[in-house]
Amino acid sequence: MPVEQDYLDHVMEMLEPLGEVTKRSMFGGYGIFQGGVMFALVASDTGLCLKVDEANQADFEEEGCAQFKTMPYFEVPADVMEEPERLREWAGKSVTIAHVAARKKTRQLKRR
Repeated sequence: MPVEQDYLDHVMEMLEPLGEVTKRSMFGGYGIFQGGVMFALVASDTGLCLKVDEANQADFEEEGCAQFKTMPYFEVPADVMEEPERLREWAGKSVTIAHVAARKKTRQLKRR
């Protein structure tokens, strides 16, 4: 089942204040990028999922959110989705995490 376009448009609108936020069709869903780095995904079976690491994973687990497959992404809680400021706060943390991970990966590749 494909992602509903209205839902995707709503998510993109809510994330717009984070800067250059773009989407790309991927694996039946969408990857959400900021500055060319993926920090979120939208899948038809889970809705919006944000990138996690040790800095924010506990926030998602405390809310009872499920992990997206075996990837470092967790579903966004319904109450966070209903509060644009709170969603941008959670998403902002994921943007930072994604950019840090991308820089680490680039450094590792350069060392090889």
